[in-house]
Amino acid sequence: MNKIVLIILCIILPPLAVFLEKGAGKDLVINVVLCFVFFVPAVIHALWLTVL
Repeated sequence: MNKIVLIILCIILPPLAVFLEKGAGKDLVINVVLCFVFFVPAVIHALWLTVL
């Protein structure tokens, strides 16, 4: 998938970006929990998993 689209998704909907890149697994669960607790760590986690 295009990296620019993934970066935009990481900022707007971090769990969706993680799901598209890694699938349903522990990374998705971690990101959903981070998204419910705090939004900024979820964005950072999504960017870490998709861009790097």
